[in-house]
Amino acid sequence: MMNPALATVSSALCRLGSVAVLLMTCSLPGSAWGVTGHRVVGQIAENHLTPRAAQAVRDLLGFNSLAEVSTWADAVRASDPWRHTTTWHYVNFAPGEQEYETAKKNPEGDAVTAMRWCETTLRNPASGREEKIAALKFLVHFVGDIHQPMHAGRAEDRGGNLTEVHWMFDKEPANLHWVWDSSIIDTENLSFTEWTRFLDHPTEGEIREWQASDYADWANESRRLSERCYGFEKGQPLGYPYFTTHLPLVRQRLLQAGVRLAGKLNAIFR
Repeated sequence: MMNPALATVSSALCRLGSVAVLLMTCSLPGSAWGVTGHRVVGQIAENHLTPRAAQAVRDLLGFNSLAEVSTWADAVRASDPWRHTTTWHYVNFAPGEQEYETAKKNPEGDAVTAMRWCETTLRNPASGREEKIAALKFLVHFVGDIHQPMHAGRAEDRGGNLTEVHWMFDKEPANLHWVWDSSIIDTENLSFTEWTRFLDHPTEGEIREWQASDYADWANESRRLSERCYGFEKGQPLGYPYFTTHLPLVRQRLLQAGVRLAGKLNAIFR
Protein backbone atom coordinates (compact mmCIF):
# COMPACT_ATOMS: atom_id res chain seq x y z
CA MET A 1 0.00 0.00 0.00
CA MET A 2 1.30 3.46 -0.88
CA ASN A 3 2.42 5.66 2.02
CA PRO A 4 -0.41 8.19 2.74
CA ALA A 5 1.93 11.13 2.22
CA LEU A 6 3.04 9.72 -1.12
CA ALA A 7 -0.57 9.14 -2.14
CA THR A 8 -1.48 12.73 -1.26
CA VAL A 9 1.28 14.15 -3.39
CA SER A 10 0.58 11.71 -6.20
CA SER A 11 -2.93 13.12 -6.41
CA ALA A 12 -1.61 16.66 -6.22
CA LEU A 13 0.84 15.99 -9.04
CA CYS A 14 -2.02 15.17 -11.36
CA ARG A 15 -3.94 18.34 -10.44
CA LEU A 16 -1.05 20.77 -10.36
CA GLY A 17 1.52 19.41 -12.79
CA SER A 18 1.21 22.37 -15.13
CA VAL A 19 1.98 24.76 -12.28
CA ALA A 20 5.01 22.64 -11.38
CA VAL A 21 6.48 23.14 -14.82
CA LEU A 22 6.39 26.90 -14.32
CA LEU A 23 8.29 26.50 -11.04
CA MET A 24 11.03 24.44 -12.63
CA THR A 25 13.69 27.13 -12.60
CA CYS A 26 13.10 28.36 -9.04
CA SER A 27 15.58 27.60 -6.28
CA LEU A 28 15.81 27.87 -2.52
CA PRO A 29 18.85 28.32 -0.29
CA GLY A 30 20.04 25.29 1.58
CA SER A 31 19.43 22.71 -1.13
CA ALA A 32 21.36 19.48 -0.72
CA TRP A 33 24.71 19.52 -2.52
CA GLY A 34 23.80 23.13 -3.32
CA VAL A 35 22.78 24.15 -6.81
CA THR A 36 26.19 23.29 -8.26
CA GLY A 37 26.32 19.78 -6.87
CA HIS A 38 22.83 18.85 -8.02
CA ARG A 39 23.53 20.16 -11.51
CA VAL A 40 26.72 18.11 -11.65
CA VAL A 41 24.75 14.96 -10.83
CA GLY A 42 22.14 15.78 -13.47
CA GLN A 43 24.71 16.51 -16.16
CA ILE A 44 26.76 13.39 -15.49
CA ALA A 45 23.57 11.32 -15.64
CA GLU A 46 22.61 12.87 -18.96
CA ASN A 47 26.06 12.04 -20.33
CA HIS A 48 25.45 8.34 -19.63
CA LEU A 49 21.89 7.91 -20.92
CA THR A 50 21.17 5.42 -23.66
CA PRO A 51 19.61 6.91 -26.81
CA ARG A 52 16.21 5.50 -25.83
CA ALA A 53 16.37 6.94 -22.31
CA ALA A 54 17.64 10.29 -23.60
CA GLN A 55 14.66 10.49 -25.95
CA ALA A 56 12.23 9.60 -23.15
CA VAL A 57 13.71 12.35 -20.97
CA ARG A 58 13.38 14.86 -23.83
CA ASP A 59 9.78 13.78 -24.38
CA LEU A 60 9.01 14.65 -20.76
CA LEU A 61 11.23 17.68 -20.14
CA GLY A 62 11.41 19.24 -23.57
CA PHE A 63 14.34 21.65 -23.76
CA ASN A 64 15.05 21.35 -20.03
CA SER A 65 18.05 19.20 -19.16
CA LEU A 66 18.43 16.98 -16.09
CA ALA A 67 20.87 19.57 -14.74
CA GLU A 68 18.26 22.32 -15.11
CA VAL A 69 15.52 20.44 -13.25
CA SER A 70 17.81 19.02 -10.57
CA THR A 71 16.95 21.69 -7.97
CA TRP A 72 13.20 21.79 -8.62
CA ALA A 73 12.39 19.54 -5.66
CA ASP A 74 13.94 22.08 -3.28
CA ALA A 75 12.10 24.94 -4.96
CA VAL A 76 8.65 23.50 -4.34
CA ARG A 77 8.94 21.84 -0.94
CA ALA A 78 8.10 24.99 1.03
CA SER A 79 4.65 25.49 -0.48
CA ASP A 80 1.43 23.50 -0.76
CA PRO A 81 0.83 20.83 -1.88
CA TRP A 82 4.52 19.98 -1.84
CA ARG A 83 5.12 20.42 1.90
CA HIS A 84 4.52 16.69 2.22
CA THR A 85 7.80 16.08 0.40
CA THR A 86 10.04 17.74 2.99
CA THR A 87 11.03 14.43 4.59
CA TRP A 88 11.70 12.84 1.20
CA HIS A 89 15.11 14.51 0.94
CA TYR A 90 16.90 12.44 3.58
CA VAL A 91 16.99 9.35 5.78
CA ASN A 92 17.83 9.83 9.45
CA PHE A 93 19.31 6.97 11.46
CA ALA A 94 18.82 6.65 15.22
CA PRO A 95 21.82 5.68 17.41
CA GLY A 96 22.87 2.12 16.68
CA GLU A 97 21.02 1.89 13.36
CA GLN A 98 23.26 1.06 10.40
CA GLU A 99 21.01 -0.56 7.78
CA TYR A 100 18.04 1.13 6.14
CA GLU A 101 15.84 -1.97 5.93
CA THR A 102 16.00 -2.59 9.69
CA ALA A 103 15.95 1.07 10.77
CA LYS A 104 12.83 2.80 12.09
CA LYS A 105 11.02 4.44 9.17
CA ASN A 106 9.59 7.95 9.01
CA PRO A 107 5.80 7.58 8.54
CA GLU A 108 5.87 10.66 6.29
CA GLY A 109 8.29 8.96 3.90
CA ASP A 110 12.02 9.35 3.27
CA ALA A 111 14.46 9.49 0.39
CA VAL A 112 14.37 5.74 -0.25
CA THR A 113 10.57 5.41 -0.25
CA ALA A 114 10.38 8.55 -2.39
CA MET A 115 12.79 7.24 -5.03
CA ARG A 116 10.91 3.95 -5.14
CA TRP A 117 7.68 5.88 -5.68
CA CYS A 118 9.29 7.94 -8.45
CA GLU A 119 10.42 4.81 -10.28
CA THR A 120 7.02 3.15 -9.92
CA THR A 121 5.31 6.26 -11.26
CA LEU A 122 7.63 6.51 -14.25
CA ARG A 123 7.18 2.82 -15.10
CA ASN A 124 3.40 2.85 -14.74
CA PRO A 125 1.64 3.23 -18.15
CA ALA A 126 -1.38 4.63 -16.30
CA SER A 127 0.57 7.56 -14.81
CA GLY A 128 -0.35 10.93 -16.30
CA ARG A 129 2.20 12.97 -18.22
CA GLU A 130 2.49 15.74 -15.62
CA GLU A 131 2.77 13.14 -12.87
CA LYS A 132 5.67 11.51 -14.71
CA ILE A 133 7.37 14.88 -15.25
CA ALA A 134 7.24 15.61 -11.54
CA ALA A 135 8.39 12.09 -10.65
CA LEU A 136 11.38 12.46 -12.98
CA LYS A 137 12.38 15.79 -11.48
CA PHE A 138 12.01 14.42 -7.97
CA LEU A 139 14.11 11.35 -8.83
CA VAL A 140 16.93 13.46 -10.27
CA HIS A 141 17.07 15.45 -7.04
CA PHE A 142 16.66 12.63 -4.53
CA VAL A 143 19.37 10.49 -6.09
CA GLY A 144 21.69 13.43 -5.56
CA ASP A 145 20.44 13.94 -2.02
CA ILE A 146 20.98 10.38 -0.83
CA HIS A 147 24.60 10.43 -2.00
CA GLN A 148 25.39 13.39 0.23
CA PRO A 149 26.54 11.59 3.40
CA MET A 150 24.79 13.94 5.81
CA HIS A 151 21.46 13.13 4.15
CA ALA A 152 21.70 9.70 5.77
CA GLY A 153 23.18 10.90 9.01
CA ARG A 154 22.45 11.00 12.71
CA ALA A 155 18.86 11.66 13.71
CA GLU A 156 19.98 13.29 16.97
CA ASP A 157 21.63 16.22 15.19
CA ARG A 158 19.40 16.18 12.11
CA GLY A 159 22.13 15.07 9.77
CA GLY A 160 24.65 17.64 10.99
CA ASN A 161 22.23 20.59 10.96
CA LEU A 162 22.60 20.98 14.74
CA THR A 163 26.39 20.61 14.74
CA GLU A 164 27.70 24.17 14.52
CA VAL A 165 31.08 24.69 12.90
CA HIS A 166 33.22 27.53 11.63
CA TRP A 167 34.21 27.07 8.01
CA MET A 168 37.43 29.10 7.78
CA PHE A 169 36.71 30.28 4.25
CA ASP A 170 33.44 31.99 5.33
CA LYS A 171 32.86 34.84 7.76
CA GLU A 172 29.53 33.54 9.05
CA PRO A 173 29.02 30.50 11.32
CA ALA A 174 27.78 27.38 9.61
CA ASN A 175 26.72 23.85 10.44
CA LEU A 176 28.21 20.54 9.36
CA HIS A 177 25.33 19.77 7.01
CA TRP A 178 25.85 23.02 5.12
CA VAL A 179 29.58 22.36 4.82
CA TRP A 180 28.77 19.13 2.98
CA ASP A 181 25.91 20.57 0.98
CA SER A 182 27.80 23.54 -0.39
CA SER A 183 30.95 24.77 1.34
CA ILE A 184 33.37 22.08 0.18
CA ILE A 185 32.06 22.29 -3.38
CA ASP A 186 32.01 26.09 -3.46
CA THR A 187 35.59 26.30 -2.19
CA GLU A 188 36.73 24.70 -5.45
CA ASN A 189 35.26 27.72 -7.31
CA LEU A 190 34.21 25.67 -10.33
CA SER A 191 31.08 25.85 -12.47
CA PHE A 192 28.93 22.74 -12.68
CA THR A 193 30.13 22.18 -16.24
CA GLU A 194 33.77 22.32 -15.09
CA TRP A 195 33.01 19.90 -12.25
CA THR A 196 31.35 17.55 -14.73
CA ARG A 197 34.21 17.73 -17.21
CA PHE A 198 36.78 17.02 -14.50
CA LEU A 199 34.82 14.22 -12.81
CA ASP A 200 33.04 12.30 -15.53
CA HIS A 201 35.60 9.60 -16.29
CA PRO A 202 34.34 6.42 -14.58
CA THR A 203 35.74 3.08 -15.69
CA GLU A 204 33.45 0.45 -17.20
CA GLY A 205 33.98 -1.62 -14.07
CA GLU A 206 32.92 1.25 -11.81
CA ILE A 207 29.79 1.86 -13.89
CA ARG A 208 28.78 -1.81 -13.66
CA GLU A 209 29.48 -1.99 -9.94
CA TRP A 210 27.76 1.26 -9.01
CA GLN A 211 24.68 0.60 -11.13
CA ALA A 212 24.25 -2.89 -9.65
CA SER A 213 23.23 -1.36 -6.29
CA ASP A 214 19.85 0.07 -5.30
CA TYR A 215 18.27 2.87 -3.29
CA ALA A 216 18.65 1.30 0.16
CA ASP A 217 22.28 0.43 -0.64
CA TRP A 218 22.98 4.09 -1.38
CA ALA A 219 21.44 5.15 1.93
CA ASN A 220 23.51 2.57 3.79
CA GLU A 221 26.67 3.81 2.07
CA SER A 222 25.97 7.39 3.10
CA ARG A 223 25.12 6.28 6.64
CA ARG A 224 28.57 4.72 6.99
CA LEU A 225 30.34 7.60 5.29
CA SER A 226 28.57 10.21 7.42
CA GLU A 227 30.51 9.12 10.49
CA ARG A 228 33.75 10.12 8.76
CA CYS A 229 32.45 13.68 8.44
CA TYR A 230 32.68 14.24 12.21
CA GLY A 231 36.44 13.79 12.49
CA PHE A 232 37.22 17.07 14.29
CA GLU A 233 37.26 18.48 17.81
CA LYS A 234 34.30 20.54 19.00
CA GLY A 235 35.00 24.21 18.34
CA GLN A 236 37.83 23.43 15.95
CA PRO A 237 37.70 25.66 12.84
CA LEU A 238 37.41 23.65 9.64
CA GLY A 239 39.89 24.72 6.98
CA TYR A 240 42.29 23.28 4.44
CA PRO A 241 43.05 20.03 6.32
CA TYR A 242 39.35 19.15 6.47
CA PHE A 243 38.78 20.35 2.92
CA THR A 244 41.63 18.35 1.38
CA THR A 245 40.77 15.25 3.40
CA HIS A 246 37.13 15.15 2.35
CA LEU A 247 37.17 16.61 -1.17
CA PRO A 248 37.90 13.18 -2.74
CA LEU A 249 34.79 11.77 -1.07
CA VAL A 250 32.65 14.65 -2.35
CA ARG A 251 33.98 14.04 -5.85
CA GLN A 252 33.29 10.30 -5.63
CA ARG A 253 29.73 10.73 -4.35
CA LEU A 254 28.83 13.24 -7.07
CA LEU A 255 30.15 10.90 -9.76
CA GLN A 256 28.44 7.85 -8.27
CA ALA A 257 25.14 9.71 -8.03
CA GLY A 258 25.25 10.75 -11.67
CA VAL A 259 26.23 7.31 -12.94
CA ARG A 260 23.59 5.60 -10.81
CA LEU A 261 20.86 8.03 -11.83
CA ALA A 262 21.68 7.26 -15.46
CA GLY A 263 21.50 3.55 -14.72
CA LYS A 264 18.04 3.92 -13.20
CA LEU A 265 16.73 6.01 -16.08
CA ASN A 266 18.21 3.63 -18.65
CA ALA A 267 16.42 0.73 -16.94
CA ILE A 268 13.13 2.61 -16.59
CA PHE A 269 13.06 3.79 -20.21
CA ARG A 270 14.62 0.77 -21.96
